[in-house]
Amino acid sequence: MKAFLATMAAVVLCSAAGAQSGPQVIPLWTQGAPGFESRKDIPEEARDYWVRRINNPSITVFLPTMEKATGAAVVVAPGGGFHELVYENEGVRAAEFFNSIGVAAFVLKYRLPGEKDSPYTMENVRQDAYRAMRLVRCHAAEWQIDPHRLGIMGFSAGGALVSLIAYAPGSGDPTAPDPIDRLNGKPDFQILVFPGTPEPLTIPADAPPSFLIVANDDEYGCDKVTLGIFEKLRAAGVRTEAVFLAQGKHAFNMNERPNLLTVMHWPQQLADWMHDSGLLTPAGAMGGK
Repeated sequence: MKAFLATMAAVVLCSAAGAQSGPQVIPLWTQGAPGFESRKDIPEEARDYWVRRINNPSITVFLPTMEKATGAAVVVAPGGGFHELVYENEGVRAAEFFNSIGVAAFVLKYRLPGEKDSPYTMENVRQDAYRAMRLVRCHAAEWQIDPHRLGIMGFSAGGALVSLIAYAPGSGDPTAPDPIDRLNGKPDFQILVFPGTPEPLTIPADAPPSFLIVANDDEYGCDKVTLGIFEKLRAAGVRTEAVFLAQGKHAFNMNERPNLLTVMHWPQQLADWMHDSGLLTPAGAMGGK
């Protein structure tokens, strides 16, 4: 009971503290990432399709129109091999698609341990992923989303980020001084797009429902990785849908193969899966959930 009351208090504090209108870029930590506060003001580098030098990790908020809003939400983790983020094609475009089907989206800029001379590790990536999930749940009332219909989507290296939080409990600390850290960080569903990650050694039965997509001719072997994850999800009894495209190679992103109709249409398969999973039920039709 004490843990429940602490969580509810955290939601109230978070929502009251973060209220503002218009598009927002919200740092995961107001004073900078723990242990790296002195680096938060180092500027990012952005060019063409990529962003690098992420020292002040953040989420960018993309909300659907009120008429379309379903209450569902997704944190989007772009790929880029942990040395850059493919921010536009695997971040902004994904968010725009989700908004078109009534889903709120939050594009995550996470720290990059693969950059030359980077001080960061994969544990910092995990920390950023959990913090993003908790931050979104913290603002659930403000953004009119259901904190129990919050998933995460990872492209390529972003799939590795997803695996860091999808198969663990993700419980918050009810005694944490920061109210955000009191909230649960585990996603309610996961979307893996040509995930470039080693297969998890084990997948528990309470892993989140999953949508996987990859091309059979992926030149980086992500088809084999995806197949391994799919088999383990099935063995654990996790509700899973997997799409193995005959063609498309790596980095087809949201639909960037105009000569291949199956690639161009795959986002609709994702929308159909979300609908069939009950994730797109409008907030007003949830029966008080």
